[in-house]
Amino acid sequence: MADATVDRFRKLLDIGLALSTERNSVRLMEKILNEAKTMCNADGGTLYRVVDEDRRLRFEIMRNDSLNIYNGGTSGNEITLPPVELYDPLTGEENRHNVASYCALSKNTISIDDAYEFDGFDFQGTKKFDEATGYRSQSFLTVPLYNNEGRVIAVLQLLNAQDVNTGKVIPFAAELQPFVEALAAQAAIALDNQLLVEAQRQLLVSFIELIAGAIDAKSAYTGGHCQRVPVLTDMLAEAAIEQKDGVFANFDMTEEEQYELHIAGLLHDCGKVTTPEYIVDKATKLETIYDRIHEVRMRFEVLKRDAEIDYLKSLQKTDDEVEKARLEQVYKDRLQKLDDDFGFVAECNVGGEFMAPERMDRLDEIAKETWTRTLSDRLGIGHEELTRKKAAGEEPPLPVTENLLSDQAHHIFDRKDKSLFDEDNPYGFRMTPPENMYNQGELYNLKVKAGTLTEEDRFKINDHIVQTIIMLDQLPFPRYLRKVPEYAGGHHEKMDGTGYPRKLGAEDMSWPARMMAVADIFEALTAADRPYKLPKTLSQSIKIMSFMVKDNHIDKDLFELFLTSGKYKEYADKFLKPEQIDEVDISQYVTDQAAQ
Repeated sequence: MADATVDRFRKLLDIGLALSTERNSVRLMEKILNEAKTMCNADGGTLYRVVDEDRRLRFEIMRNDSLNIYNGGTSGNEITLPPVELYDPLTGEENRHNVASYCALSKNTISIDDAYEFDGFDFQGTKKFDEATGYRSQSFLTVPLYNNEGRVIAVLQLLNAQDVNTGKVIPFAAELQPFVEALAAQAAIALDNQLLVEAQRQLLVSFIELIAGAIDAKSAYTGGHCQRVPVLTDMLAEAAIEQKDGVFANFDMTEEEQYELHIAGLLHDCGKVTTPEYIVDKATKLETIYDRIHEVRMRFEVLKRDAEIDYLKSLQKTDDEVEKARLEQVYKDRLQKLDDDFGFVAECNVGGEFMAPERMDRLDEIAKETWTRTLSDRLGIGHEELTRKKAAGEEPPLPVTENLLSDQAHHIFDRKDKSLFDEDNPYGFRMTPPENMYNQGELYNLKVKAGTLTEEDRFKINDHIVQTIIMLDQLPFPRYLRKVPEYAGGHHEKMDGTGYPRKLGAEDMSWPARMMAVADIFEALTAADRPYKLPKTLSQSIKIMSFMVKDNHIDKDLFELFLTSGKYKEYADKFLKPEQIDEVDISQYVTDQAAQ
């Protein structure tokens, strides 16, 4: 075997190894084209991808050494040429006039010594290009890349083979064609595998984005949170990678690690699928799946009807005008008191005013009022509610006198997940849950001091991170996604160890996990799609975060990087409303060294 042939075989093996280790499809296609050009000493070349359900050839990379052309691939120069049609858009007939499309359709290698003397294909476009550039496109070698299913996935076209000694354009040597075809075969396998991997990744990302979008759509109170937090986390990671000195001088992430962090960002709130909407969206204190203020209102209505009936009955028993006037005044006073009392209960339900002790005392007084129920409250209800009522005891005989407002045994929902928070739980959770899962007691809820959420409600909302960790822990993540649960599960931890659910401190958290915590907070502060609050301005949000830095809740170095890198402004320009974007003097929040 001649030395040249041995060298070519060796080179082919080396190329195959290089192709098999490339993990980026764009760089892989560049390697394929460049190695084929080198093997044939070609002046130029083009790599096409079969796209649009195998209907077109799209230009991926174009190179021409003589004309200094390098478009597509990693060049940053866009290829503006339209795709080559494999089939006539009108008739559906195969396009066998173009050499690249014919190669893809026939799966045959095509070698042309001189395009100007060959009349089997339409080279009008090539000749126009030559006229415009003064170039002469002469010899062509066009090779199909097909996978193990026999489907053509790309076409490699080499242009103008050159004599190694003189540089003169010559036909592609027949003895080189088998080697180029062997290279194409190896390249097709490598490219097909990489495209399959990337398609699977894209499917995974799309599926996760679908879940994140569903979580955001579940409640108007979350808006686009699950979509924006990954973007901001990625921006923080990019800023850290770009640092050449300081705290982040040695920080780096591979493409796979950045992908891993992005996936974690998309999944960081996946546990919210388990949080009931009536708690996330709890607009009033008595709201569950519906607002129970309507039940309370109806009881007041019953008392007002009772007062009217009592008044009318009393009128029938006397003819004394003075007594009638007294009865009328008593009746009016009674109605006025009931109206005032209900107005107060309704005001408490909205939760707009702090529940001072005197307000709670008034609720207790109103609760002492009684009304009479003549219908069983165990008819027409669900199995779960009926079980709770039966557990509270036997149903008393009707009619029943009940308090106007009450906390009853059936308002209590037992906690069934206590083992999750045992000291030796497998997840490392360090949270102390309320004794009950829910407490829907009427007085208990109306007496919430501020806002609308009870202790149980707040814990259930915070429980989303517990559920996130449990859900992610059950997924068989591949090696390159193993840290997703760690990154996603740490965004409510604090640097001083007072966060949740594991009470991790700064020393327990990686940089990516801390980044997500910063991103989660900044997004929440600036979000403009939360119906329960007005969005904060840029300066307000940065100021609040600076207090969190002082309290050692978020990482100081990351906060300063967020400001000095300008990522806060970059994010604001993309996601905040114009009226939110005001001037921020970052000098008051960063050290002199960080500001440099």
